[in-house]
Order: sequence, then C-alpha cells, then structure tokens
Amino acid sequence: MTHADEPAAPARTNRLARASSPYLLQHASNPVDWFPWGEEAFQKAAAEDKPIFLSIGYATCHWCHVMAHESFEDPEVAALMNGAFVNIKVDREERPDIDQIYMTVCQMMTGSGGWPLTVIMTPEREPFYAATYLPRDSRFGRVGMTDLVPQVQKLWLTDRGRIASSARSVVAALEAAAARRSPGTLGAGAVDEAFRQLAGRYDAVRGGFGTAPKFPSPHNLVFLTRYWRQTGNRLAIDMVEHTLERMRLGGVYDQVGFGWHRYATDAEWLLPHFEKMLYDQATMTLAATEAWHATRNPVLERIVRETVAYVLRGMSSPEGGFESAEDADSSGEEGLFYLWTLAEVTEVVGDDDAAFAAAVWNLEAGGNYTDEARRVRTGRNIPHLAEPHAAVARRLGMGGDAFERRLEAVRGRLFTAREARVHPLKDDKVLCDWNGLMAAALAFAGRVFDEPAWIEAAESATAFIHLRMRTVDGRLLHRSRAGSAGIPGFLDDYVFLTAAHLELYDATFDPRHLRHAVALQRQTVDLFHDPEHGGFFFSAIDNERLPVRQKEVYDGAMPSGNSMAADNLVRLARLLGDRSFSALADGLFSAFGGEASRQPAAHSQLMAALLRASSPSIEIVLAGEPEGDDTRALLDVVRGSAPPQAAVLVVPPGPAGDPIRELVHFAAGYRPLDGKAAAYVCRDFSCQRPTTDPGELAELLGATGEGNSKAP
Repeated sequence: MTHADEPAAPARTNRLARASSPYLLQHASNPVDWFPWGEEAFQKAAAEDKPIFLSIGYATCHWCHVMAHESFEDPEVAALMNGAFVNIKVDREERPDIDQIYMTVCQMMTGSGGWPLTVIMTPEREPFYAATYLPRDSRFGRVGMTDLVPQVQKLWLTDRGRIASSARSVVAALEAAAARRSPGTLGAGAVDEAFRQLAGRYDAVRGGFGTAPKFPSPHNLVFLTRYWRQTGNRLAIDMVEHTLERMRLGGVYDQVGFGWHRYATDAEWLLPHFEKMLYDQATMTLAATEAWHATRNPVLERIVRETVAYVLRGMSSPEGGFESAEDADSSGEEGLFYLWTLAEVTEVVGDDDAAFAAAVWNLEAGGNYTDEARRVRTGRNIPHLAEPHAAVARRLGMGGDAFERRLEAVRGRLFTAREARVHPLKDDKVLCDWNGLMAAALAFAGRVFDEPAWIEAAESATAFIHLRMRTVDGRLLHRSRAGSAGIPGFLDDYVFLTAAHLELYDATFDPRHLRHAVALQRQTVDLFHDPEHGGFFFSAIDNERLPVRQKEVYDGAMPSGNSMAADNLVRLARLLGDRSFSALADGLFSAFGGEASRQPAAHSQLMAALLRASSPSIEIVLAGEPEGDDTRALLDVVRGSAPPQAAVLVVPPGPAGDPIRELVHFAAGYRPLDGKAAAYVCRDFSCQRPTTDPGELAELLGATGEGNSKAP
C-alpha cells in the first residue's frame, strides 16, 4: 500500500517546516514566507508596517490544493506576497476558534464562505478583505492574486484611513454579533416547526434535504427519528429511512471500500466531493444506529457495519485514537483513487464478473464520471446503484444470498486491487473532539448491535485521549500528532468526549466512564459557561484572546458544542438525579431560544436534545453483581424493552458499588432483594415496586410509555 507523500522539502524551507499540522507541512516548501499563527508574525507585521495575509484551510481540501499549486508554489505570486504582506497559514482543524471568527467575517463581507479562506487584516488582527479561493490570474469576474496583491499594497500605502475605517466597521459588526442575545422559550412549537421545515425541503424522490450540493446532515436524521418516537408521525421516520437508503446507493458512499465521502455535488447522491472525514463517519454511524434501533431496517444495519469496518481499518491511528481525514486527491487528481474504467475492472475480475459489476454498479464503457471542474467525461466510473440489492438481484434473476455472495467476492477483489494504488493523503492528526464523536458512535453502535470489539475500540480512543492529550492539571488538549499533543481544548473537545463516556457507561456500566463524564461536564462549566446569559462559549475563559469570544449553536457539518452539551446535560441530570445539570440545560435552551425558534431546522441537534428533555423521565436501576446471571437476565430485558431515553444505572452490592453511590446519591438505597438482582423502575419521579423477575420487568417496561411502543 502506498500513500501520496507530503511534498519533499528543498534545501530552503519556511517556518512551517517546524509545524506538526499535515496541512502546514504541505506548505513548508512554498516560496511564500509563511508564518504559523503567533506573536512572531504579528510583531513582524507591526514592525514592518505590513498587512497580514491569512490563509486558512486543511490538509484534505481540494480547492486548497488548487490555490496552492496555482499561487503559493508560483515564484512570481510568492514574491508579490512576500513584498506586500506578512503571510500566515492556519489549519482550521487545529484552530477552529480562529477559523470560526474569520469565516464569520467572510460571510459578513461576501455573503458566503468556504475553504481555502483568505483574509487580509491589519497587524492588530482587524480584517478588511475576505474571500475564499482566488485564482492566480483574474478571470470570469474573479480577481486573481497577481492583481489583488498589488491593489491591496497600493491601498495600504496610499489610503490607510479607508482601510482602518473598513477594519473598524468589520470588528464592530463582529462584536455586535457576538454580543447579540436572542433568548426565548423553546417548546413543542419549535420542535414541530423544525419538522415542518425539514419536510418542506425533503426530496421525496432522491432523499435528503434541498437540492445540489447535498450534505449528509445526519443530525437532521437523529432529530427526525426522535420526533417520530415522540409523536408517531410516520413521515418523519420515512424520511430518515429513505434518505439513508438512497445515500447508501450513491457515489457519495464508497461502494468498494465503504465509508462516506464529504458530500454530493449533485442532487442524486452520485457525484461526491471525494474527501473522507472522521466526523462524517461518526455522525452517520450515530444516525443510522438510532434509526435502526427504531425500525430494524436491515439496510441501516449494513450501513453501520460497513462504516465501522472502514473506520477501524482505514482511520485507526498507530499511536491510538482515530485519524482525521483522507484527501479527495491522489496523484494530483480528485477522485482518481476511487474511479474505475471498465477495462480496469475487467482486468481485475475477468469478463463475466466485470459484466456483473457493471450491471450492479452502473459502470459504462465510456465512463459515468464527469469531472466537476472541467465538465467533461473522463472515461472512468463511480460505482453506484440505481436500486437496492434485492431489486438488482431480481433483475439479474438471482437469489438474494447468491447475489450477495457474488457481489462481496467481486468487491473484495476490486478492493484488494485498489489498495495497490497510490492512496490519497491521510491527515493523521488525532483531534480530541472528532475522536469523542467517533468513540460515542462506536460505543452506541456496539451496545445496540452487541459488538464488544466496537466498544473496546471506543474505550481505546478515550483512553488515548486521557493518557496523551491532557495537561498535568487535567485540561484537555485539542490535537495530537507524531507523539506531540498541544493546543488548549475547545468546547467541542469537552462536550464530545463527555458524550463518548456517557455512551460507554451505557455500554459497559463501568463507573469509570460515568466519573469521567461528570468530571468533564464540571470542567466544561468552569471553563466555558456564560453565567450571565447561559450557554457555553467556544473558547475557554483563559484561551488566547481573539477579536471576539464566540458562542455557536448552529448545527453545521457537525453538531454544535452547545447542542451536544444540552443533550449531555439532560442525560446527566436523569442519571444522577442532579437538578444543577437540568438547570444548566434549561438555561442553555433559553439562551438560544429566540435564534433557534426562528430557524429550528438549522438547529436540529438542539431540537433532538429538546425532544430528549421533553420525553417522559424514566430511570431504571439494576442492583446486583454486574456479571451475575440474574443481573444479566434483567439487563437483557432492559436492552430489548426500555425506551431509548431511559436512564439506566447498575449498582453493584457492597464496596463495588461505592463509586456509583458517590456519584449518584439516590443510588444508596438500591440493593438486591433476597440475594437476587433487583430492578427498580421509576417514571416521572414515581417508582414502581422492585422486581427480581425478568418477565415482570418486561411488563413494567412495556407500560412505561408510548415512545417505545411505536417501534416494531
């Protein structure tokens, strides 16, 4: 197996050669005199009276590569930049705080955003120009670097007052946006409106929401699954199943190697943007697992198993945890690794199986892939399906089992052949927040599908974080790579890791995980909470000072930290019976209530947390030896019959139960009965009589509420 290497450094490199970020290292041999973000760059800009050219991207970003090849590797453009600016490179995945602020600037100034992100600002970090990708030379109405740099340099030297006025107005707008509060009451009306908005954007033919480009947006699917459970509205779960089924058929899913590409550039889920991100694998696993738990749809189980297989095979870090991403490009061409000519398929599997593969995956002699940039057919194919496996088997006159065996054999041979190709660049840094999400997904799926190896992988990832990505005083670090960890943790690091430990507690009932979750949540409050207005800031109170300290609740490519925090707080409040956590959750819902009420579908993970908070409170305590047959019999009933929102505790007898009793004060009164494991079921703060009988427990859980009764 070979991989696309980072560019070989010539004798002279810039300051990025000392970086740990794969993205910054990609630019270490540029003729541009790059600086990493830091005081050295800002002091140089002030001393030399130069503006700062800030370029933000990430290692697997296709258009970042294009701009690098066109401009940053070009000696003429580099000479212009070095003469006019102090140039700073930022990896947006390492410094999401910087990226959030200057992406907001770009959206304010241009109405859109994306990467590469280009911002020009004063030495005081006040921006006055923003754009995304810029070509080398001006074309099609888009200014090029060879024109832009001299224009900005002339303006800087001749009309500083105009620049200063523009920069001050941008910073003032940023400060006003950060200070703007939109509190309000969130209730059933917002939840219903979120459903109506998603239903209005739903593509009933191809699945998903809106038109091209189409993003997975798995938090929409999580919300809709919970909405169906609580309301019984069949359209909600139909949208979830149909969307996941259609996505699984398309080119946005890697049919040969599994896993999800970033998004589809078309409405049919056919043509992907080929990069693969860890957080997409995590959130899709969470969404598909929750949907399978509701429907038992076998396609959704296939999605989960294949996605997990890809992650464990392709994104596991040798040093622990999970790596961040795989590039879209290999050998300088987007998607080349994933595309096939029919002749290549035939060479690998032979004529008969190539004809079979073509019939299944819609491969064409002339190719079905159109290069997005050039808008021309390349002769290559994206494997994809036009209909589900069962329908293809019928069309080919095959039984279902025979079809699946043959398809898997062909897929396996193509996968083996593909492994010999030059692989896309692997961004091998380990990010705390993305690993938290992936560990949460693995623990949840491992519990639901009874896969201990997945739970063990989740435990390994969290153990790596606690061992290698914490300071001596217990603070989280955001990034680890090549044995070095750094960058103070952000809200998402704490919140997503908390979610992982909550899922791991549900999967293992090991009190260590509950203890970690509680400690992390308390740290989150200490470091990020806004005691005046509610909710959580993205950066810790003592992190580097940037122009503004932002709060984020919009659920974009990933759920926002505040949305996940709300879900964690509701879970902790019910597990621990701790009203301080429910008060924090209520304060968070109120803090963002006005904003979320205006656009509830844009806050679907927050709406999912609100559904959890508004669902009936059901607590189940099992008192007994965790590995005892009597306890396991009761637990099997709970796993099969308890509503998904139920808070479940296992309290061992004697000293073994002390860690739980220390965390959960009400647990002190729960004991086995007559030497047998006992189950205590409480609903809305009213408890039923305890039972040691699994059958009686099943009856009690069957009567705990309408939410579970809608599941098949």
